[in-house]
Amino acid sequence: MMTKTIYKTLCIAAMALTMGSCDDFLDIQPTGRVIITTAKEFREMLTQAYSIVPEDRGLATFRSDEFTMDATLSQEDISSFKDIWAWNDVSPDDATSTFGWRSYYQVIYEANYTIESHKKITEGSEAEINQLVGESYMLRAYMHFLLVNLYGEPYTALADPYSSKAVPLKLDTDPYTVLSRSSVGDVFDQIISDINAAEKLINVEEWQTGLNYRFTTTSVDALRSRVYLYMGRWADALAASKRVLAKKSALSDLNTELPNAYNSVESIIALEEVMTATYARAGKVNRDLFRAYNSNDLRRAKYYKQVTASNIQLLKSGSNNYACSFRTGEIYLNAAEAALESGDNDEARSYLLPLMKSRYKDAYYTEREAAVNAMGTAELREEIYAERRRELAFEGHRWFDLRRTTRPELTKTYGNETYTLNANDSRYTLRIPSAAIAANPGLAD
Repeated sequence: MMTKTIYKTLCIAAMALTMGSCDDFLDIQPTGRVIITTAKEFREMLTQAYSIVPEDRGLATFRSDEFTMDATLSQEDISSFKDIWAWNDVSPDDATSTFGWRSYYQVIYEANYTIESHKKITEGSEAEINQLVGESYMLRAYMHFLLVNLYGEPYTALADPYSSKAVPLKLDTDPYTVLSRSSVGDVFDQIISDINAAEKLINVEEWQTGLNYRFTTTSVDALRSRVYLYMGRWADALAASKRVLAKKSALSDLNTELPNAYNSVESIIALEEVMTATYARAGKVNRDLFRAYNSNDLRRAKYYKQVTASNIQLLKSGSNNYACSFRTGEIYLNAAEAALESGDNDEARSYLLPLMKSRYKDAYYTEREAAVNAMGTAELREEIYAERRRELAFEGHRWFDLRRTTRPELTKTYGNETYTLNANDSRYTLRIPSAAIAANPGLAD
Protein backbone atom coordinates (compact mmCIF):
# COMPACT_ATOMS: atom_id res chain seq x y z
CA MET A 1 0.00 0.00 0.00
CA MET A 2 1.01 3.63 -0.46
CA THR A 3 3.16 5.24 2.21
CA LYS A 4 3.13 8.70 3.74
CA THR A 5 6.54 9.49 2.33
CA ILE A 6 5.77 8.63 -1.27
CA TYR A 7 2.32 10.20 -0.94
CA LYS A 8 3.94 13.51 -0.01
CA THR A 9 6.49 13.19 -2.79
CA LEU A 10 3.79 12.57 -5.35
CA CYS A 11 1.75 15.51 -4.06
CA ILE A 12 4.69 17.90 -4.24
CA ALA A 13 5.37 16.81 -7.79
CA ALA A 14 1.74 17.06 -8.79
CA MET A 15 1.47 20.59 -7.42
CA ALA A 16 4.61 21.64 -9.24
CA LEU A 17 3.29 20.21 -12.48
CA THR A 18 -0.30 21.26 -12.26
CA MET A 19 -0.50 24.18 -9.87
CA GLY A 20 -3.27 22.67 -7.80
CA SER A 21 -4.06 21.10 -4.45
CA CYS A 22 -3.18 17.46 -3.85
CA ASP A 23 -5.55 16.54 -1.03
CA ASP A 24 -7.02 13.57 -2.86
CA PHE A 25 -4.18 12.77 -5.20
CA LEU A 26 -3.94 9.17 -4.07
CA ASP A 27 -6.67 7.27 -2.31
CA ILE A 28 -4.43 4.55 -0.91
CA GLN A 29 -3.81 4.16 2.81
CA PRO A 30 -0.23 4.23 4.13
CA THR A 31 1.30 1.17 5.81
CA GLY A 32 4.44 2.75 7.26
CA ARG A 33 6.92 1.75 4.57
CA VAL A 34 9.19 4.37 3.07
CA ILE A 35 8.60 3.70 -0.62
CA ILE A 36 6.48 1.45 -2.75
CA THR A 37 8.35 -1.46 -4.28
CA THR A 38 6.09 -4.39 -5.12
CA ALA A 39 4.14 -5.11 -8.27
CA LYS A 40 0.96 -5.14 -6.17
CA GLU A 41 1.68 -1.64 -4.88
CA PHE A 42 2.42 -0.32 -8.36
CA ARG A 43 -0.79 -1.90 -9.63
CA GLU A 44 -2.69 -0.03 -6.90
CA MET A 45 -1.03 3.21 -7.93
CA LEU A 46 -1.88 2.66 -11.59
CA THR A 47 -5.45 1.83 -10.64
CA GLN A 48 -5.61 5.24 -9.00
CA ALA A 49 -4.10 6.84 -12.10
CA TYR A 50 -6.72 5.21 -14.33
CA SER A 51 -9.47 6.45 -11.99
CA ILE A 52 -8.58 10.13 -12.37
CA VAL A 53 -8.37 10.26 -16.17
CA PRO A 54 -10.59 13.27 -17.02
CA GLU A 55 -13.88 12.87 -18.87
CA ASP A 56 -12.93 15.79 -21.10
CA ARG A 57 -13.91 14.16 -24.36
CA GLY A 58 -17.45 14.33 -22.98
CA LEU A 59 -17.05 17.92 -21.86
CA ALA A 60 -15.76 18.85 -25.33
CA THR A 61 -19.05 17.54 -26.73
CA PHE A 62 -20.64 20.80 -25.59
CA ARG A 63 -18.38 22.67 -28.03
CA SER A 64 -19.47 20.50 -30.94
CA ASP A 65 -22.79 20.41 -32.79
CA GLU A 66 -24.25 17.45 -30.89
CA PHE A 67 -25.87 19.34 -27.99
CA THR A 68 -28.31 22.23 -27.80
CA MET A 69 -28.98 24.29 -24.68
CA ASP A 70 -32.00 26.40 -23.75
CA ALA A 71 -33.65 28.13 -20.81
CA THR A 72 -35.57 25.00 -19.78
CA LEU A 73 -32.36 23.58 -18.35
CA SER A 74 -31.44 24.16 -14.73
CA GLN A 75 -29.61 27.34 -13.85
CA GLU A 76 -26.81 25.23 -12.42
CA ASP A 77 -26.31 23.46 -15.73
CA ILE A 78 -26.53 26.69 -17.69
CA SER A 79 -23.90 28.28 -15.45
CA SER A 80 -21.68 25.22 -15.69
CA PHE A 81 -21.79 24.54 -19.42
CA LYS A 82 -23.31 27.34 -21.49
CA ASP A 83 -20.08 29.27 -21.98
CA ILE A 84 -18.30 26.11 -23.12
CA TRP A 85 -21.20 25.39 -25.48
CA ALA A 86 -21.12 28.98 -26.83
CA TRP A 87 -17.29 29.03 -27.17
CA ASN A 88 -17.02 31.90 -24.69
CA ASP A 89 -13.46 31.35 -23.54
CA VAL A 90 -12.62 34.98 -22.80
CA SER A 91 -15.05 35.83 -20.00
CA PRO A 92 -16.88 32.68 -18.90
CA ASP A 93 -19.14 32.49 -15.87
CA ASP A 94 -17.21 31.82 -12.67
CA ALA A 95 -19.18 28.57 -12.30
CA THR A 96 -18.15 27.25 -15.72
CA SER A 97 -16.82 23.71 -15.64
CA THR A 98 -13.13 23.34 -16.34
CA PHE A 99 -11.17 20.89 -18.41
CA GLY A 100 -8.83 18.61 -16.50
CA TRP A 101 -5.38 20.14 -17.04
CA ARG A 102 -4.20 19.26 -13.54
CA SER A 103 -5.50 15.70 -13.63
CA TYR A 104 -3.71 14.89 -16.88
CA TYR A 105 -0.38 15.72 -15.33
CA GLN A 106 -1.22 13.79 -12.18
CA VAL A 107 -1.81 10.69 -14.32
CA ILE A 108 1.36 11.38 -16.29
CA TYR A 109 3.35 11.71 -13.07
CA GLU A 110 2.22 8.31 -11.80
CA ALA A 111 2.95 6.78 -15.21
CA ASN A 112 6.43 8.34 -15.16
CA TYR A 113 7.06 7.05 -11.65
CA THR A 114 6.25 3.50 -12.75
CA ILE A 115 8.37 3.78 -15.89
CA GLU A 116 11.36 5.04 -13.91
CA SER A 117 10.90 2.22 -11.37
CA HIS A 118 10.87 -0.55 -14.00
CA LYS A 119 14.00 -2.33 -12.78
CA LYS A 120 13.21 -1.75 -9.10
CA ILE A 121 9.74 -3.34 -8.89
CA THR A 122 9.74 -6.50 -6.77
CA GLU A 123 7.46 -9.45 -6.01
CA GLY A 124 6.13 -9.79 -9.51
CA SER A 125 6.91 -11.90 -12.53
CA GLU A 126 8.78 -10.36 -15.44
CA ALA A 127 5.57 -10.43 -17.50
CA GLU A 128 3.57 -8.76 -14.73
CA ILE A 129 6.12 -5.99 -14.25
CA ASN A 130 6.48 -5.44 -17.99
CA GLN A 131 2.70 -5.15 -18.26
CA LEU A 132 2.62 -2.46 -15.56
CA VAL A 133 5.31 -0.43 -17.28
CA GLY A 134 3.75 -0.95 -20.71
CA GLU A 135 0.41 0.33 -19.44
CA SER A 136 2.24 3.34 -18.01
CA TYR A 137 3.69 4.18 -21.41
CA MET A 138 0.19 3.90 -22.88
CA LEU A 139 -1.29 6.12 -20.17
CA ARG A 140 1.40 8.73 -20.76
CA ALA A 141 0.82 8.57 -24.51
CA TYR A 142 -2.95 8.83 -24.20
CA MET A 143 -2.85 11.74 -21.73
CA HIS A 144 -0.51 13.70 -23.99
CA PHE A 145 -2.73 12.82 -26.96
CA LEU A 146 -5.82 14.23 -25.26
CA LEU A 147 -3.93 17.32 -24.12
CA VAL A 148 -2.49 18.12 -27.53
CA ASN A 149 -5.88 17.73 -29.18
CA LEU A 150 -7.50 20.07 -26.69
CA TYR A 151 -4.78 22.71 -26.32
CA GLY A 152 -2.79 22.41 -29.56
CA GLU A 153 -3.78 23.38 -33.06
CA PRO A 154 -5.01 20.46 -35.19
CA TYR A 155 -2.07 18.59 -36.66
CA THR A 156 -3.79 18.36 -40.05
CA ALA A 157 -4.28 22.15 -40.18
CA LEU A 158 -0.58 22.91 -39.85
CA ALA A 159 1.90 23.27 -42.67
CA ASP A 160 4.64 22.76 -40.08
CA PRO A 161 3.49 21.07 -36.86
CA TYR A 162 6.92 21.74 -35.31
CA SER A 163 6.39 25.51 -35.45
CA SER A 164 3.13 25.57 -33.47
CA LYS A 165 3.30 25.39 -29.68
CA ALA A 166 0.98 23.05 -27.83
CA VAL A 167 1.36 21.62 -24.32
CA PRO A 168 4.32 20.71 -22.10
CA LEU A 169 5.71 17.23 -22.46
CA LYS A 170 6.45 15.71 -19.06
CA LEU A 171 8.66 12.65 -19.28
CA ASP A 172 10.14 12.37 -15.79
CA THR A 173 9.24 12.82 -12.12
CA ASP A 174 11.44 15.83 -11.42
CA PRO A 175 9.07 18.22 -9.59
CA TYR A 176 11.34 21.24 -10.00
CA THR A 177 11.57 21.44 -13.77
CA VAL A 178 9.85 24.55 -15.13
CA LEU A 179 7.70 23.26 -17.95
CA SER A 180 7.49 24.94 -21.34
CA ARG A 181 5.21 24.27 -24.25
CA SER A 182 6.37 21.70 -26.78
CA SER A 183 5.36 21.87 -30.42
CA VAL A 184 2.41 19.92 -31.81
CA GLY A 185 4.87 17.85 -33.84
CA ASP A 186 7.09 17.05 -30.87
CA VAL A 187 4.12 15.96 -28.76
CA PHE A 188 2.85 13.64 -31.49
CA ASP A 189 6.34 12.23 -31.99
CA GLN A 190 6.56 11.44 -28.27
CA ILE A 191 3.12 9.83 -28.31
CA ILE A 192 4.25 7.49 -31.08
CA SER A 193 7.50 6.77 -29.25
CA ASP A 194 5.59 5.86 -26.09
CA ILE A 195 3.21 3.59 -28.01
CA ASN A 196 6.20 1.82 -29.53
CA ALA A 197 7.77 1.40 -26.09
CA ALA A 198 4.51 0.06 -24.70
CA GLU A 199 4.23 -2.51 -27.50
CA LYS A 200 7.47 -4.15 -26.39
CA LEU A 201 6.18 -4.64 -22.83
CA ILE A 202 2.42 -5.14 -22.81
CA ASN A 203 1.55 -8.82 -22.88
CA VAL A 204 -2.09 -9.09 -21.75
CA GLU A 205 -4.32 -9.64 -24.76
CA GLU A 206 -7.61 -9.11 -22.94
CA TRP A 207 -8.62 -8.27 -19.38
CA GLN A 208 -11.71 -9.76 -17.82
CA THR A 209 -14.80 -7.60 -17.89
CA GLY A 210 -14.55 -5.05 -15.10
CA LEU A 211 -10.79 -4.74 -15.50
CA ASN A 212 -11.03 -3.81 -19.17
CA TYR A 213 -10.21 -0.18 -18.43
CA ARG A 214 -6.59 -1.34 -18.57
CA PHE A 215 -4.52 -1.24 -21.74
CA THR A 216 -3.90 -4.43 -23.70
CA THR A 217 -1.95 -5.63 -26.72
CA THR A 218 -4.93 -4.82 -28.97
CA SER A 219 -5.26 -1.32 -27.54
CA VAL A 220 -1.73 -0.48 -28.70
CA ASP A 221 -2.82 -0.51 -32.32
CA ALA A 222 -6.22 0.97 -31.48
CA LEU A 223 -4.45 4.07 -30.15
CA ARG A 224 -2.07 4.05 -33.11
CA SER A 225 -5.06 3.92 -35.45
CA ARG A 226 -6.53 7.07 -33.91
CA VAL A 227 -3.23 8.94 -33.57
CA TYR A 228 -2.22 8.34 -37.18
CA LEU A 229 -5.72 9.27 -38.37
CA TYR A 230 -5.45 12.60 -36.54
CA MET A 231 -2.05 13.16 -38.16
CA GLY A 232 -3.26 12.34 -41.65
CA ARG A 233 -0.76 9.48 -41.90
CA TRP A 234 -3.23 7.39 -43.83
CA ALA A 235 -1.16 4.31 -44.64
CA ASP A 236 -0.08 3.97 -41.01
CA ALA A 237 -3.64 4.49 -39.75
CA LEU A 238 -4.91 1.83 -42.14
CA ALA A 239 -2.21 -0.66 -41.18
CA ALA A 240 -2.88 -0.20 -37.47
CA SER A 241 -6.64 -0.54 -38.01
CA LYS A 242 -6.15 -3.75 -39.93
CA ARG A 243 -4.08 -5.23 -37.12
CA VAL A 244 -6.81 -4.41 -34.62
CA LEU A 245 -9.55 -5.90 -36.77
CA ALA A 246 -7.49 -9.03 -37.33
CA LYS A 247 -7.74 -9.63 -33.58
CA LYS A 248 -11.12 -8.12 -32.78
CA SER A 249 -13.73 -7.40 -35.44
CA ALA A 250 -17.11 -8.12 -33.86
CA LEU A 251 -19.84 -5.48 -34.13
CA SER A 252 -22.67 -5.20 -31.64
CA ASP A 253 -26.16 -6.51 -32.28
CA LEU A 254 -28.20 -3.44 -31.40
CA ASN A 255 -31.09 -5.65 -30.35
CA THR A 256 -29.07 -6.91 -27.40
CA GLU A 257 -26.54 -4.23 -26.47
CA LEU A 258 -25.30 -0.73 -27.11
CA PRO A 259 -21.87 -0.73 -28.73
CA ASN A 260 -20.34 1.76 -26.29
CA ALA A 261 -21.20 -0.33 -23.22
CA TYR A 262 -18.15 -1.36 -21.22
CA ASN A 263 -19.10 -5.03 -21.67
CA SER A 264 -20.10 -4.96 -25.34
CA VAL A 265 -18.44 -7.24 -27.87
CA GLU A 266 -16.94 -4.11 -29.42
CA SER A 267 -15.15 -2.89 -26.31
CA ILE A 268 -11.38 -2.60 -26.63
CA ILE A 269 -10.74 -0.25 -23.71
CA ALA A 270 -13.45 0.95 -21.32
CA LEU A 271 -11.48 3.68 -19.56
CA GLU A 272 -13.52 6.89 -19.87
CA GLU A 273 -17.16 7.35 -18.95
CA VAL A 274 -17.31 9.91 -21.71
CA MET A 275 -20.87 11.14 -21.36
CA THR A 276 -21.46 11.29 -17.61
CA ALA A 277 -24.90 11.66 -16.04
CA THR A 278 -24.13 15.33 -15.43
CA TYR A 279 -23.16 15.97 -19.04
CA ALA A 280 -26.11 14.03 -20.42
CA ARG A 281 -28.53 15.98 -18.23
CA ALA A 282 -27.06 19.39 -19.04
CA GLY A 283 -27.73 19.43 -22.76
CA LYS A 284 -30.31 18.31 -25.28
CA VAL A 285 -29.73 16.23 -28.36
CA ASN A 286 -29.43 18.51 -31.37
CA ARG A 287 -32.45 18.01 -33.60
CA ASP A 288 -30.33 18.21 -36.75
CA LEU A 289 -28.26 15.33 -35.44
CA PHE A 290 -31.37 13.34 -34.59
CA ARG A 291 -32.75 13.93 -38.08
CA ALA A 292 -29.54 12.47 -39.52
CA TYR A 293 -30.91 9.05 -38.54
CA ASN A 294 -33.84 7.99 -40.71
CA SER A 295 -36.51 5.46 -39.77
CA ASN A 296 -34.48 2.62 -41.27
CA ASP A 297 -31.51 3.35 -39.04
CA LEU A 298 -31.55 0.99 -36.05
CA ARG A 299 -29.46 3.43 -34.03
CA ARG A 300 -32.19 6.06 -33.84
CA ALA A 301 -34.35 4.08 -31.42
CA LYS A 302 -31.38 2.57 -29.59
CA TYR A 303 -29.36 5.74 -29.08
CA TYR A 304 -32.26 8.14 -28.44
CA LYS A 305 -35.77 8.48 -27.07
CA GLN A 306 -37.89 11.25 -28.56
CA VAL A 307 -40.25 12.57 -25.88
CA THR A 308 -41.40 15.67 -27.76
CA ALA A 309 -40.25 17.43 -30.91
CA SER A 310 -37.72 19.41 -28.91
CA ASN A 311 -36.95 16.92 -26.13
CA ILE A 312 -34.82 14.03 -27.33
CA GLN A 313 -33.24 11.97 -24.60
CA LEU A 314 -29.86 10.31 -24.95
CA LEU A 315 -29.89 6.60 -24.08
CA LYS A 316 -26.24 5.65 -24.63
CA SER A 317 -24.95 7.62 -21.63
CA GLY A 318 -25.44 8.60 -18.03
CA SER A 319 -23.72 5.80 -16.10
CA ASN A 320 -20.44 3.95 -15.94
CA ASN A 321 -22.08 1.18 -17.96
CA TYR A 322 -21.13 3.37 -20.92
CA ALA A 323 -17.39 3.58 -20.35
CA CYS A 324 -15.81 3.53 -23.78
CA SER A 325 -12.45 4.79 -24.96
CA PHE A 326 -11.87 2.50 -27.96
CA ARG A 327 -14.21 0.09 -29.72
CA THR A 328 -14.31 -1.78 -33.02
CA GLY A 329 -16.97 0.46 -34.60
CA GLU A 330 -14.47 3.33 -34.51
CA ILE A 331 -11.73 1.15 -35.98
CA TYR A 332 -13.90 0.21 -38.99
CA LEU A 333 -14.49 3.91 -39.62
CA ASN A 334 -10.81 4.76 -39.14
CA ALA A 335 -9.90 2.06 -41.66
CA ALA A 336 -12.51 3.27 -44.16
CA GLU A 337 -11.31 6.88 -44.00
CA ALA A 338 -7.65 5.93 -44.12
CA ALA A 339 -8.17 3.63 -47.10
CA LEU A 340 -10.10 6.33 -48.95
CA GLU A 341 -7.42 8.94 -48.34
CA SER A 342 -4.80 6.40 -49.43
CA GLY A 343 -6.55 6.24 -52.79
CA ASP A 344 -8.35 2.91 -52.52
CA ASN A 345 -12.09 3.52 -52.63
CA ASP A 346 -12.94 -0.18 -52.87
CA GLU A 347 -11.01 -0.96 -49.72
CA ALA A 348 -12.70 1.98 -47.99
CA ARG A 349 -16.07 0.46 -48.88
CA SER A 350 -14.95 -2.92 -47.55
CA TYR A 351 -14.72 -1.39 -44.06
CA LEU A 352 -17.64 1.03 -44.24
CA LEU A 353 -20.26 -1.40 -45.52
CA PRO A 354 -19.97 -4.07 -42.77
CA LEU A 355 -20.61 -1.38 -40.18
CA MET A 356 -23.58 -0.06 -42.15
CA LYS A 357 -24.98 -3.55 -42.56
CA SER A 358 -25.11 -3.96 -38.79
CA ARG A 359 -26.84 -0.59 -38.30
CA TYR A 360 -29.65 -0.50 -40.90
CA LYS A 361 -32.72 -2.55 -41.63
CA ASP A 362 -31.97 -5.18 -44.26
CA ALA A 363 -33.96 -3.78 -47.18
CA TYR A 364 -32.65 -0.27 -46.66
CA TYR A 365 -29.08 -1.52 -46.31
CA THR A 366 -29.33 -3.15 -49.74
CA GLU A 367 -30.35 0.23 -51.13
CA ARG A 368 -27.52 2.03 -49.34
CA GLU A 369 -24.98 -0.58 -50.38
CA ALA A 370 -25.76 0.07 -54.04
CA ALA A 371 -25.48 3.82 -53.47
CA VAL A 372 -22.15 3.54 -51.64
CA ASN A 373 -20.73 1.28 -54.36
CA ALA A 374 -21.58 3.95 -56.95
CA MET A 375 -19.97 6.83 -55.05
CA GLY A 376 -16.91 8.70 -56.21
CA THR A 377 -14.18 9.84 -53.84
CA ALA A 378 -15.72 13.11 -52.65
CA GLU A 379 -19.15 11.59 -52.10
CA LEU A 380 -17.70 8.55 -50.34
CA ARG A 381 -15.69 10.82 -48.04
CA GLU A 382 -18.87 12.64 -47.03
CA GLU A 383 -20.59 9.30 -46.44
CA ILE A 384 -17.79 8.16 -44.14
CA TYR A 385 -17.94 11.45 -42.23
CA ALA A 386 -21.73 11.14 -41.94
CA GLU A 387 -21.51 7.58 -40.64
CA ARG A 388 -18.86 8.66 -38.12
CA ARG A 389 -21.22 11.35 -36.88
CA ARG A 390 -24.09 8.90 -36.49
CA GLU A 391 -22.20 5.90 -35.17
CA LEU A 392 -19.94 7.65 -32.66
CA ALA A 393 -22.37 10.31 -31.48
CA PHE A 394 -21.84 11.40 -27.86
CA GLU A 395 -18.77 9.19 -27.46
CA GLY A 396 -16.33 12.09 -27.41
CA HIS A 397 -15.27 12.03 -31.07
CA ARG A 398 -17.27 14.79 -32.75
CA TRP A 399 -15.34 17.86 -31.53
CA PHE A 400 -12.03 16.25 -32.43
CA ASP A 401 -13.36 15.11 -35.81
CA LEU A 402 -14.51 18.65 -36.61
CA ARG A 403 -11.08 19.96 -35.62
CA ARG A 404 -9.05 17.54 -37.70
CA THR A 405 -11.22 17.60 -40.84
CA THR A 406 -13.13 20.62 -42.16
CA ARG A 407 -13.30 22.96 -39.12
CA PRO A 408 -16.62 24.34 -40.42
CA GLU A 409 -18.61 27.33 -39.28
CA LEU A 410 -21.01 26.39 -36.48
CA THR A 411 -23.97 28.47 -35.29
CA LYS A 412 -25.94 28.05 -32.06
CA THR A 413 -28.97 29.88 -30.70
CA TYR A 414 -29.96 30.45 -27.09
CA GLY A 415 -33.12 32.53 -26.72
CA ASN A 416 -32.56 35.63 -28.84
CA GLU A 417 -28.79 35.22 -28.85
CA THR A 418 -26.84 33.68 -31.71
CA TYR A 419 -23.29 32.39 -31.28
CA THR A 420 -20.97 31.66 -34.19
CA LEU A 421 -17.78 29.68 -34.42
CA ASN A 422 -16.24 30.76 -37.70
CA ALA A 423 -14.64 28.35 -40.13
CA ASN A 424 -11.07 27.63 -38.96
CA ASP A 425 -11.76 29.69 -35.84
CA SER A 426 -8.94 29.90 -33.28
CA ARG A 427 -11.49 28.68 -30.72
CA TYR A 428 -11.23 25.22 -32.21
CA THR A 429 -8.25 25.11 -29.85
CA LEU A 430 -8.66 25.67 -26.10
CA ARG A 431 -6.64 28.24 -24.21
CA ILE A 432 -4.13 27.06 -21.63
CA PRO A 433 -5.91 27.49 -18.25
CA SER A 434 -5.31 30.87 -16.65
CA ALA A 435 -4.38 29.24 -13.32
CA ALA A 436 -1.62 27.28 -15.04
CA ILE A 437 -0.31 30.42 -16.73
CA ALA A 438 -0.43 32.38 -13.46
CA ALA A 439 1.79 29.75 -11.84
CA ASN A 440 4.05 29.41 -14.90
CA PRO A 441 3.91 32.51 -17.14
CA GLY A 442 6.04 30.74 -19.72
CA LEU A 443 3.00 28.71 -20.73
CA ALA A 444 1.47 31.86 -22.24
CA ASP A 445 4.18 32.01 -24.93
